[in-house]
Amino acid sequence: MRTVTFTQILRETLAAEMRRDASVILIGEDIGVYGGSFGVTRGLLDEFGPERVRDTPISEQAITGVAIGAAAAGLRPVLEIMFMDFITLAVDQLVNMAAKLYPIYGVRCPLVVRTPPGAGRGYGATHSQSLERLFTGVPGIKIVAPSDATDAAGLLQTAIRDDNPVLFLEHKLLYPQRFEMEDGLPPPIPFGTSRFVREGTDVTLVAWSYMTQVARQAAAALAEEGIEAEVVDLRTLNPLDLGIAVESAQNTGRVILVEEGPQTGGFAAEIAARLAERAHGALTCPVRRLAAPDWPVPSAKNLEAVWMPSADAIAALARSMVDA
Repeated sequence: MRTVTFTQILRETLAAEMRRDASVILIGEDIGVYGGSFGVTRGLLDEFGPERVRDTPISEQAITGVAIGAAAAGLRPVLEIMFMDFITLAVDQLVNMAAKLYPIYGVRCPLVVRTPPGAGRGYGATHSQSLERLFTGVPGIKIVAPSDATDAAGLLQTAIRDDNPVLFLEHKLLYPQRFEMEDGLPPPIPFGTSRFVREGTDVTLVAWSYMTQVARQAAAALAEEGIEAEVVDLRTLNPLDLGIAVESAQNTGRVILVEEGPQTGGFAAEIAARLAERAHGALTCPVRRLAAPDWPVPSAKNLEAVWMPSADAIAALARSMVDA
């Protein structure tokens, strides 16, 4: 066993995939000499050189277009968008080109877009958003949201080897976290396989990315009160596996969906609808969603903390459902 940070395991996985396959290249702003905005690509330029670790101008629109062209031409580019907020500048290329190349033209587009969503670091409204909701309704784009180091390594391997565009979400608050995992890298993890993080009998908490960690904290606090919460980590949003979430809902009868981002228009609403379709008869109360308010992310730390879904808020909602 060893202890690694989320940042470290991403770097190790990128290096391993670049050694395994010479067609894998990295492209993005400040990923070379600087090592990436959060240090994920630090040191990779020294090993693989500027042909495979390509620093670019500050233009998400341009570099996404270049990456799509490289993918269509036979390379496997891994593009870094340094803040997920900036992906809005490349929506046209991703939605109208990358996602459509194979369905319309039969041209594969093995592109991975790595990007950090999420609040919690005081970066303000334009550097803290979780925008996966912009892409969950776009057929042709796979969406991956790991919550720990093992899943990050296994899912990133799968993403790089996939022949389709993959949006790979790396929450900012996960980067410095330390995780225990076995030596070496885990095997690739198939997309569309959610997992139980914690078993319980009283209420089901469903989350993804950093919110899975928050849900685990809430479950630990509830356990001290005698309330056993089961935690389900979706891991990928497209493809979406709700099998064990449905199973858990049928066992506990109560479900809370935890999502970072404004509640209105959130992906949790889609999950709630599907759970209602598949587990309605077993639910003792309506599925509840816990998300952020419909307001931009504040930059003041005290306001940001109130804006983000918290373990205390999850525990309070779970407590009210169990006591009802």
